[in-house]
Amino acid sequence: MNFNSASSSVALEDHLDQVQSRTFRFFWDGAHPETGLPFDKCLVSGAPAANIVSVSGVGFGILAIIAAAERGWIVRPDALERLLSIIAHLQRSPRFHGAFAHFIDGSTGEVIHFAERDNGGDLVETTLLMQGLICAREYFDGPAAPESMLRSRITRLFDDVEWSWFTRGKDEALYWHWSPNYGWIMNLPIRGWNEALSAYVLAAGSDSYPIKPESYHSGWARSGEILNGNAYLGTVLPLGEPYGGPLFLSQYSFCVLDPRGLSDRYGNYWDQAVAHARINHDYCLTVPAYRKSGVWGLTASEGPEGYNASSPTSDIGVIAPTAALSSFPFLPVEAESAMRAMLRYEDGKLFGRFGFADAFAPKTGWVAGTCLAIDQGPVVAMIENYRSGLLWRLFMNAPEVRRGLGRLGFTSTTHAIEPPPAAV
Repeated sequence: MNFNSASSSVALEDHLDQVQSRTFRFFWDGAHPETGLPFDKCLVSGAPAANIVSVSGVGFGILAIIAAAERGWIVRPDALERLLSIIAHLQRSPRFHGAFAHFIDGSTGEVIHFAERDNGGDLVETTLLMQGLICAREYFDGPAAPESMLRSRITRLFDDVEWSWFTRGKDEALYWHWSPNYGWIMNLPIRGWNEALSAYVLAAGSDSYPIKPESYHSGWARSGEILNGNAYLGTVLPLGEPYGGPLFLSQYSFCVLDPRGLSDRYGNYWDQAVAHARINHDYCLTVPAYRKSGVWGLTASEGPEGYNASSPTSDIGVIAPTAALSSFPFLPVEAESAMRAMLRYEDGKLFGRFGFADAFAPKTGWVAGTCLAIDQGPVVAMIENYRSGLLWRLFMNAPEVRRGLGRLGFTSTTHAIEPPPAAV
């Protein structure tokens, strides 16, 4: 069967199997041969670009391994063995008040500085790692000793994160970075709307270092300034910046946090996710080069001049396949159309050993020579959620998540949420 054909004779499920399973191979075949840690970046040929591991990429890789085990692309014992190896190396990696660095060495786990003054804990990277770890703990729920060991090690890593310390002692926002050499010099509060919604959920749900709800309301929600409510290209966007920004701002948290029926005082999160994707799609229809190729999807990705966060308000002509593919739960018809168009693009030029190349420019013909963990991971996760809801169920079943959502005042018509404690 020619999977590079966009013929309607190729069933959607066959395409999804091929795209999802080949993208998973980035995290399995393309990982460090000794530690199992997925590299931050691989060449489209399959070779690692450098011995660098992004902590968020590890989290996405764990989600991919869970999906692969569930679909039978790998057997459960092999998945468990790989995860135990990953966790063993994470346990040896330096942590800063429980938070991991942005980049670590794939062999030793030692910190690789993201920037001169960004050489310590990165709370958002840590959150994206914890998302994957929590799903793994919920998935490997058997009584055998290896699965029990996996669960206890994951819980210990989570409990060690000093979420409340990252508010700098205030009932305000969580802060993104802390350096042992430069302290809080990066001075970046985590404010919505961005990719870190789940950071507040996990921080509120922590038993050992919980934040107060005030941090969410005054920090993330900016005392209500997170509200938008304006229409863009005919679609009302409940929250966030004009036109929604790059699609990863929604997709990273919603890889695990199920927006179906999820609401709080600020909005309905299914409406937010669908609107964000719809605006991005509809904007791309206005660009002749995208429309001619039948593709859409602006987010953070590689570009001709380096890494770039593309959006309807900052469009450099680059499409990232992860943007449309990770929108399958929200815009399934539009995502399928883009997937078929990208599979046939220049006779299959985009689709390789580890799935789609990270990005391409339809107008100029440029194609990225790499695949990135933080872009490949959401493809596997979101397609799995579209197909089965697996990762959404696992994450939303975790006690930390149910507790955190309840403490922050969320409600869900899809999952049980622990009610907040009664006022004293």
